Amino acid sequence: MPDTLTLIQNRTEPQLEQQLERTLATEGSARPAWVIAILASVLIFTTVVDVLGNLLVIISVFRNRKLRNAGNVFVVSLAFADLVVAFYPYPLVLYALFHDGWALGNTQCTVSGFLMGLSVIGSIFNITGIAVNRYCYICHSFSYSRLYSYRNTLLFVALIWLLTVVAIVPNFFVGSLRYDPRVYSCTFAQNVSSSYTVAVVVIHFLVPIAVVTFCYLRIWVLVIQVRRKVKTEECPRLRPSDLRNFITMFVVFVLFAICWAPLNLIGLAVAIDPSHVGPHIPEWLFVVSYFMAYFNSCLNAIIYGLLNRNFRSEYKRIVTSVWVTRLFVTETSRAATDGRSMKSKQSPPPPTPPHNNNESLRDRVNEERNMAP
Repeated sequence: MPDTLTLIQNRTEPQLEQQLERTLATEGSARPAWVIAILASVLIFTTVVDVLGNLLVIISVFRNRKLRNAGNVFVVSLAFADLVVAFYPYPLVLYALFHDGWALGNTQCTVSGFLMGLSVIGSIFNITGIAVNRYCYICHSFSYSRLYSYRNTLLFVALIWLLTVVAIVPNFFVGSLRYDPRVYSCTFAQNVSSSYTVAVVVIHFLVPIAVVTFCYLRIWVLVIQVRRKVKTEECPRLRPSDLRNFITMFVVFVLFAICWAPLNLIGLAVAIDPSHVGPHIPEWLFVVSYFMAYFNSCLNAIIYGLLNRNFRSEYKRIVTSVWVTRLFVTETSRAATDGRSMKSKQSPPPPTPPHNNNESLRDRVNEERNMAP
């Protein structure tokens, strides 16, 4: 009897899983065209701004000497994390949107899910690294230059990406990288394992958010003390540029938390009590939370341009130089084309055949005789 029960369970569990996948596919495809158009428009805008904005960030840091510092090494790393999803997973999501399903095979689904996770976890770990860097720079400025030398900074960034890869590897053993027809994405499936989902949300989101919150609260306390001119044992002077840089990165963190909190909280609630919470989560809320998270990848470059003067001026220089170069190339090619057309129009007259002087004189005499009365 126990063997029979086990056999029945082994047969029914895959059937229930297949039924759940068919239900999700039916829910994902039964959407009006205007919903697909809105989701596609949001994703196209996010992808274009993501690529252009983060390329501007990376080029600005390499071009501008004022931006080449230890803190902005983490900014470049964060921009790279945002670019990862724009070059591969987002175009595949658009393909699934327009074709009403995934038709690219399991390999590309796994690669897309892996890169999606690499971008998300890399972003939150880089934001944590930026917060720790700002905390050390403002609150422990005397030991900052020794701690964040050029070599140490590169090692910190390499450690961030190593931890990111290590954090994603367990997904291959759990089998949680799957296609979700509700969001047209190969992504982390929250319903595969409740305990694993709780661990992912805690380790990949809540713990980094707690570390970043601690760092920025300490910085805010120091800023308030300096503004009120409260003297402490270690109260460094805050330059206006330092305060602006801190506010910029603080806004980056706040927007990241706002965009990613709904999706993580939904996953945590469903994992804790899947039978009661799961059926009561509206599909539109789940989809909106996912696309809010996607939209965050294009915001950082905009924030830098709005709040950081050095980034803003470098953006203008890059765009101006590209525009001037484009105009120069266009005018040069146009002038060359006009020159070739003018040469073709101004063809030389046909050459006159050579005449013998005696023959021309004889012809002239004959003409005069014919004209005489």
